[in-house]
Amino acid sequence: MEELAYIQQEVLPSLFQGLWVSILLIIPSALFGLLLGVVVGALRVFGRGPAALLASAYVTLFRGIPLVVQLFIWYFGLPYVGIYFSPFMASVVGFSLCSGAYHSEYIRGALLSIKKGQMLAAQALGFSRLQMLRSIILPQALRRALPGCGNEVIYLIKYSSLAYMVTCIELTGRGKILASHSFKYIEVFLIVGVFYLVLVTLAGLLLQQLENRLSLPGFEFHKA
Repeated sequence: MEELAYIQQEVLPSLFQGLWVSILLIIPSALFGLLLGVVVGALRVFGRGPAALLASAYVTLFRGIPLVVQLFIWYFGLPYVGIYFSPFMASVVGFSLCSGAYHSEYIRGALLSIKKGQMLAAQALGFSRLQMLRSIILPQALRRALPGCGNEVIYLIKYSSLAYMVTCIELTGRGKILASHSFKYIEVFLIVGVFYLVLVTLAGLLLQQLENRLSLPGFEFHKA
């Protein structure tokens, strides 16, 4: 009974506060990461010269350096050059830039899967390069990239737990504090795990609904 009372009165209220911070981290990071991934992916396929080179360098850098190291640089390293981020802002910047690098790979693959005949037809109809990309190529590519980009959002939900490493006390950070005070590590982190499982499940359902809504009749991927 004492453990149940402790969970109800101490653990759950604190974890719900951490959950709210996690959601506030995940939503802007997912949106900015996807937007950045679209721009970088398009530059890698259709860009020329320095733009394509910078896009490729960005992807190599942010996919190659561990996320926790990136977070340390944004929060602990940048003050040495006079740039200061709050723990929350450092986390959002780190998650967005890392997520954008992975999104760009899904977008790049989807863009490359579009048949060149469509581009030639658009050019024959007088479309500019930007109009062709915006109106014809990109809408198809986003539909094809959605499963991969959705998977990256799922990963983002889980690696948002690294924010506590830069003192942004979200769900995992709250769990660590509670467990350190009570020494009930198993109980607390089992509940934390359930919170993440619920978040991931809800995100998966929403992404599935989005895929269904954006699917075009006759162009669905059929299961064998």
